[in-house]
Amino acid sequence: MDAQIFFTQAKHQLHLPADTPLRDAYQFGAEADTLAQLVLSGIKTATTSAYDLYEVDEPVPEVGGYDVILNSHNVPVCVTITDQVTISPYLAVDSTHAYLEGEGDRTYAYWRRVHDAFFTSEYRANGLVFNPNTAQVVLERFHVVYPY
Repeated sequence: MDAQIFFTQAKHQLHLPADTPLRDAYQFGAEADTLAQLVLSGIKTATTSAYDLYEVDEPVPEVGGYDVILNSHNVPVCVTITDQVTISPYLAVDSTHAYLEGEGDRTYAYWRRVHDAFFTSEYRANGLVFNPNTAQVVLERFHVVYPY
């Protein structure tokens, strides 16, 4: 099913205005299926993206924005609403945010190891070098609204 059709169904079920926009439809990182299931189950309620890699015309997530989470086959899994957005130095991410990301053993050490590797790869793919000392990240908190 197409993400927009899925979101239209969600709007109907949630009694949202017909003109409520879908902010984005996306997969999470390298483990899209696992992470989508963590979101669906309510374990994963936060994510981190590289602020430095946002395109000039690409908007940062906004509080109140609706997103469709996709699995690895681009099939919609759920709709989330963004509760909080913070732009922060990478090294300022704390253990609470790491826990809310819901991945691995939910510790900061695990979060840091996985995100160091992920951002190193992502920056390289964009012709840049990831420097944890200077990198800025977008910290987003959200919750599932559909299916509920």
